[in-house]
Amino acid sequence: MNGNPGFPSDTLLGALSRHWWVVLLFGLFAVAFGVLALIAPVRTAAVLAMWLGVMAIVEGVVSLAAAVGGSAPVSRGWTVFYALVSIAFGVLALLNPLATASVLLLFVAAWLVVGGIYRIVFAIRVRKHIRGEWLLIVSGLLAVVLGVLFALNPLGGLMVTSLWIGAMALVYGVLQVVVAFRLRRLGRTAA
Repeated sequence: MNGNPGFPSDTLLGALSRHWWVVLLFGLFAVAFGVLALIAPVRTAAVLAMWLGVMAIVEGVVSLAAAVGGSAPVSRGWTVFYALVSIAFGVLALLNPLATASVLLLFVAAWLVVGGIYRIVFAIRVRKHIRGEWLLIVSGLLAVVLGVLFALNPLGGLMVTSLWIGAMALVYGVLQVVVAFRLRRLGRTAA
């Protein structure tokens, strides 16, 4: 084991370099997802809403099983209610993913407007105690504008959000691929 704190042991490094291809697969998957999100942003939003629906159904079923089995973390009534709402949301997301994604984006729009107003009010109230309060005001104004734009055009907001997700996935994937090949090279030089 290496005596340098914070540096991985030779065993960990060996395991990582032997399994470099797993990191590569994650990277390639992220690159593929990123490219598809950039090519078809609306379809990507629908697919993400469907995945959210599947996760909600699974969580609802697990919660319902916990309530029936008597191992609910909160009261049985609340757990059953939560389970049924989760399952209903999941089914709706699977039946109409674009509408689900649009409604979720409207919630994000409302959050942005409220958060932006909060930042503006906060900046005005603390302006005598801090410097650069104008940056808070600008960020609040930008949040409000973005929220209003999302609310006025949910489909456009979905496309922009999907494009950003796609761009981030593409960058993440490329970085993973680079790391995978560096791990492979490290494993070869260590052997």
